[in-house]
Amino acid sequence: MSIAENIQSIQSQIIEATSKAARSPDEITLIAVSKTRTAEEIEQAYTAGQSNFGENYLQEALDKILQLESLPLTWHFIGPIQSNKTGLIAMHFDWVHSVDRLKIAQRLNRQRDGMPPLNICLQVNISQDPNKAGIHPEELDVLIEQVQPLEHIQLRGLMAIPAIDDTQAFVKLQTLFDQAQKKFPHLDTLSAGMSQDFANAIQHGSTMIRVGTSIFGPRANKRD
Repeated sequence: MSIAENIQSIQSQIIEATSKAARSPDEITLIAVSKTRTAEEIEQAYTAGQSNFGENYLQEALDKILQLESLPLTWHFIGPIQSNKTGLIAMHFDWVHSVDRLKIAQRLNRQRDGMPPLNICLQVNISQDPNKAGIHPEELDVLIEQVQPLEHIQLRGLMAIPAIDDTQAFVKLQTLFDQAQKKFPHLDTLSAGMSQDFANAIQHGSTMIRVGTSIFGPRANKRD
């Protein structure tokens, strides 16, 4: 199937999932994960109606952002963040999903000065997997309180990448997000769900799903 056909299929699945959850498809933002993909493939997706794209590898992303700067795309950084990369991330992205410590938030805030606020999500290690990034759930409230006064970033919500074998991950994540919203009502984003599990994530409150393989096909080798 073509990229356009794949996007149409995913949109149909979003409609089905939101219907089952008594939600509106308009509540869901589809992020096309375009790491290792070419600018030409991204342009094909854009032509098919896709405008949000997620990247993990900074230098590769910067090259594509430059090539496609004439298109009205929204760029999401979804990979691990090294301290020495925050300046370029702050300058070139609209969203950052993978903030998991105050130092990174402070650097992004400082380096975003003079631009519209940078939307960020705090990455939570919902499965408490030692091989995954993200803060532990019990640390979340403190980090929110530390981050939300920063004037050049806009804290929007949470992001998680549950362990594959954690069958209750989305239930736990929904509970954590609901609890956070009660204390911090401005939070409006739950970034969770990928190609293999986004329907389940939508059932449990996700508002942003990050889909790569189901749009672009099997991924090429990683390029750092």
